[in-house]
Amino acid sequence: MKPGPIIAMIVLVFLGMWLVLQPALSRSEKDLTVKVGAIEIMLNRTENNGELLYQVVGPTKLKSDELLNPIELDTFITEQVTKWNQRPAFERHLLGFFNITSWGTFGWVMIGLIGQSAFFGRMFVQWIISERSRVSTVPEIFWWFSFIGGLCLFTYFVWRVDIVGVMGQSTGIVIYARNLRLIKKEKKRCDCDTQSPIEDDTASTNT
Repeated sequence: MKPGPIIAMIVLVFLGMWLVLQPALSRSEKDLTVKVGAIEIMLNRTENNGELLYQVVGPTKLKSDELLNPIELDTFITEQVTKWNQRPAFERHLLGFFNITSWGTFGWVMIGLIGQSAFFGRMFVQWIISERSRVSTVPEIFWWFSFIGGLCLFTYFVWRVDIVGVMGQSTGIVIYARNLRLIKKEKKRCDCDTQSPIEDDTASTNT
């Protein structure tokens, strides 16, 4: 086995771990998290003359440099709860169902859904082709669906900060790409084999 795929697999695993660790470590630096509906409000605590003060550091749209005392923080949280409850019920349910804070992040969920659909599609196509030929067959499109699905899910899991999903997909992507590469090389060899007899016949005729 060539070392290239193994090296690529290791690099992709470490890249995925690094991409996940960055936001994970950033979150761990926050002192307090308050969940309002599907929104996570992240706070940092500080002390000034014996009084606890809080600063909103996330999400971005709520981020502020202002320091809030406990009473002001309670008022702020109450306002956020009121705003959340004022949203239409279907919107609150859907945001909670997809575990997202706003419709602006739904694109990431779509990437994950596309990836999962590709993974289902690969097995469905493989099953249909195998049933038609009455022989268990792995067609080329199986590996294309796998590669596209792996890339989408890898991206989605990085956004979700899911180390288990990232590690699972990072190794698979290399395997899918390697199979596509081997299929391409095999096609080239077959093309050369089919062209060689024609060239030989032409050479004999000329002689």
